[in-house]
Amino acid sequence: MVGAMMTVCLICAVLGVIISAIVWALGSNSSNPRMAGRGKTGVLFPLAAAVICGASVAAVNFFWDVGQTVG
Repeated sequence: MVGAMMTVCLICAVLGVIISAIVWALGSNSSNPRMAGRGKTGVLFPLAAAVICGASVAAVNFFWDVGQTVG
């Protein structure tokens, strides 16, 4: 279940990075610093979400193993 959710999360993160990169490029080309700044911020958040999502499987497996040793 976590693996399937991770796939959806990573697809959404990639789409977020692509859209934010487009906004960043449009802001830079039109000399609009606010739009370019929002694009930069928009690129960072999906990348952070992708890292957290990628680590979710390892975290679930770690806590599953810890839970098995406690009982």
